[in-house]
Amino acid sequence: MKYISTRNKEIKVTSAQAIVNGLSNDGGLFVPETFPKLEKEDFDKLIEMSYPERAAKVLSMYLDDFSYEELLDYTTKAYSRFYGEDPCPLVNIDDGLYVLELWHGPTCAFKDMALTMLPHLLSAARKKTGETSKTLILVATSGDTGKAALEGFKDVEGTDIIVFYPSEGVSDMQKLQMMTQEGENVFVCAIEGNFDDAQSAVKTIFNDKDMQDKLLANGYKLSSANSINWGRLAPQIAYYVSAYCDMISSGKIEYGDKVNFCVPSGNFGNILAAYYASLMGVGVNKLICASNVNNVLTDFFNTGEYNTHRDFHKTVSPSMDILISSNLERLLFEFCGRDDKLMSERMNSLKKEGKYNVSVDELNKLNRIFAVGYATEEDTLSVIDSSLEVYDYLMDTHTAVATSVYYDYYDTTDDQTPTVIVSTANAYKFPCDVYKAIADEYVEDAKKATKKLFSFSGEEVPVPLADLDKKQIRFTKIINKANIADEVLNYTTLEKK
Repeated sequence: MKYISTRNKEIKVTSAQAIVNGLSNDGGLFVPETFPKLEKEDFDKLIEMSYPERAAKVLSMYLDDFSYEELLDYTTKAYSRFYGEDPCPLVNIDDGLYVLELWHGPTCAFKDMALTMLPHLLSAARKKTGETSKTLILVATSGDTGKAALEGFKDVEGTDIIVFYPSEGVSDMQKLQMMTQEGENVFVCAIEGNFDDAQSAVKTIFNDKDMQDKLLANGYKLSSANSINWGRLAPQIAYYVSAYCDMISSGKIEYGDKVNFCVPSGNFGNILAAYYASLMGVGVNKLICASNVNNVLTDFFNTGEYNTHRDFHKTVSPSMDILISSNLERLLFEFCGRDDKLMSERMNSLKKEGKYNVSVDELNKLNRIFAVGYATEEDTLSVIDSSLEVYDYLMDTHTAVATSVYYDYYDTTDDQTPTVIVSTANAYKFPCDVYKAIADEYVEDAKKATKKLFSFSGEEVPVPLADLDKKQIRFTKIINKANIADEVLNYTTLEKK
């Protein structure tokens, strides 16, 4: 299977090349030429498999540079790092309502589902493409991707990783996770600005040939661990396939029945993976795109205009504090008939004018499968409290956003379709706000809030978060957003010396 750029279909690469490069040279995102299909007999087999086997099967349908045996070796190693019997358990909390827990990995966030896999894929892809330069993984994060990427790539041979995050745009727990990161090949730097500033700077570096030449002279070739990299996005498709299998095997649905997935969305990669799973044969009725008050996606699906000229809000769900949703480009590529010239024009308009529009026909097609909504800060905290009281289920702020939006959707539509809330982080990653929600008391210190949250809820603190305060703080640097490229060059020059 070849991969093409959303901005130039004439650019075609192998799956290994797509993973190594991360981003197309024209700034576009790689997508598969076609989407593979899963038939009933495939689901019958998948139902009997373990999660690593399911993931390897799904990945083998996209990554034909890799054998199933190779991929199974990688998935087995990756998901052995997760705690509990199942890397992504499906929990039934109410009649027809489920929570897909994607946070049982080493950093307690859904990014682990892909970023424990990507280092294996990238290391193998480097060998398959004959890449001899060191790979520099460049990451912009709104909180969870950074730590998951750092943990996944720490001390991986042939790679270095640099992560930039907004200094005041992540939770204290997320910040502490990154500041204490271990590994000899890692570097973490905060910026004065928001996630979009970091993401835009990273994308600019990827598209700057002069910068790439300088990095190459220092012995480095760029790649990405953000969901712009197909090797990051593909493993996410697997857990939607797996969730559908679990619903069939539990007897809650039969093969061919449809379900809803409600996904807290910022950069749009997670819900895009659900859409790709639907193209493969997962029965999907609605994909509910849940936003916080940075509701650029909600407005887009309602109006057809994507407009970033709006106030930016810092919220209790910081991983969703994003105004430029990169993976929406991949979705629109499918809904505009894969018109690469049109997509290039739209992305140029976004870069220059901060906005673009889609046609009425495209918008109507999108709204046949996507529903949208957003949750206020009050909605989010209220749902955390009510979920603990009603379901005895403790959820984080991002999962609460999705749950609140689902309640609004249900009240509006009375849609009785079984629904899966996609849970993207453990509640203890945001202890201050979660504790405030259930105890009506705000404790500013994350360590104290964690203790109080445990005493109040009885929910165990996951092992990866329990001893963070005992780790050495290694990375405290804060720079102006305008100096990100200089910081990258400086790191590679020092490393060369």
